[in-house]
Amino acid sequence: MGKRPLVRRRGRGGMQFRAASTGKLLPAKYPRFALAEQREGEVIDLVHETGRDAPLAKVRFDNGAVSYFPSILGTKIGSKVQFGLNSKVSSGNVISIQNIPDGTIVSNVEKHFGDGGSIVKSAGTYATVFSHSSEGVTIKLPSGKFTTLNPQNRAMIGILAGGGTGDRPFMRAGPAWRRKRSKGHKYPIVRGVAQAAYVHPHGGGRHQHVGKSSTVSRNAPPGRKVGSIAARKTGRARIKERQ
Repeated sequence: MGKRPLVRRRGRGGMQFRAASTGKLLPAKYPRFALAEQREGEVIDLVHETGRDAPLAKVRFDNGAVSYFPSILGTKIGSKVQFGLNSKVSSGNVISIQNIPDGTIVSNVEKHFGDGGSIVKSAGTYATVFSHSSEGVTIKLPSGKFTTLNPQNRAMIGILAGGGTGDRPFMRAGPAWRRKRSKGHKYPIVRGVAQAAYVHPHGGGRHQHVGKSSTVSRNAPPGRKVGSIAARKTGRARIKERQ
């Protein structure tokens, strides 16, 4: 059996390949209030967390409970947040999707009732309430797909803050390295042709080139399965000129 290339050795236990333990330590979930409860809270702080693009809103409710929510675009310290079935359909409020009109933009949606919000939580994203039916409430996800959820599932009105963070270019390698480390991504990744022959199948030689076909079988062993895996065709498609 072949050896594993450098990029596939991650997670084996060594510090060089171990994923970073930083990021997403704050539980950004809805509090476990009963469905019939009606609560009002105030945003007391806006928090940045390593590994998360969307800022978190620290909310203190009228009963003294404190929770962290992904912040809605336009949220500021001192903003009021309503939580319950009778909440107004306005930015930042949390309501069951059964009470949200069609066409409303929502985010931080519960996939299963009581999970505290698990989908549409990336910075700058939102979903759209599409329709209500006897089977449930259908929403349109950021990917364009549709899903039908339990009408009791809760969602937050508005677009999540922090959009466009990924569009800003990295001007230096240091910030790029810290960004990848906070996400648990391996960076930098060395090209196979730049490595030694014993490390990677594309390595070695008097100059940097693959040296063999870069198309490999789907059933190739782990050490050889690099490059164009089970590719039907490679290279640039050439269009024949019409006579």
